Amino acid sequence: MIEIVETDAGTARITWHKAQQARLVLAVSHGAGGGIEARDLQALARVLPEHGVTVALVEQPWRVAGKKVAPAPKTLDTGWRGIWPALSGMELPVISGGRSAGARVACRTAAELGAHAVLALGFPLHPPGRPEKSRAEELLAAGVPTLVVQGGNDPFGKPAEFPDGDFALIEVPYGDHGFAVPKRAEITGERALEIITGGVVEWIASLG
Repeated sequence: MIEIVETDAGTARITWHKAQQARLVLAVSHGAGGGIEARDLQALARVLPEHGVTVALVEQPWRVAGKKVAPAPKTLDTGWRGIWPALSGMELPVISGGRSAGARVACRTAAELGAHAVLALGFPLHPPGRPEKSRAEELLAAGVPTLVVQGGNDPFGKPAEFPDGDFALIEVPYGDHGFAVPKRAEITGERALEIITGGVVEWIASLG
């Protein structure tokens, strides 16, 4: 089911993948260079409804408008705030999530929106090759239970680069920023997605 939502940043779009007996909603948005067709987002939308989690794949207004480049973080946050009433309207706890830039949005807005938890897929800890430009403060300030799922070879921040903090981290071995693995890797692309979905299912179950 597709829902159109008007926000102060423009028109957003939610694609719902509903669980029959939902106990939670997982809302996830895309990164700055892609859409909800990302493999990890699609895998979560396939798997989680079987575990009582309704998945809402959120397209930010800039993406709905057909633009190629994401706007400033402030505008992304505005768009996310605008779609939140549609997410929380099901009267279920909402896990705020996203991949890459979407993960940053989820972290920055979690506390003010009353998110149940945060799922950060491919959190861009720093620009490639610029570890001194750390965005760790955004992650550490989320203020709610947080899971980071990170590729072992992510140029935006490998798992070992993350600081100690009040968050869980799952590593996808050999994975890049989009969780793609090279042909020579000891795991397949399908196994990488299984690590992501299985880890998220287990983490959500631990939230109570």
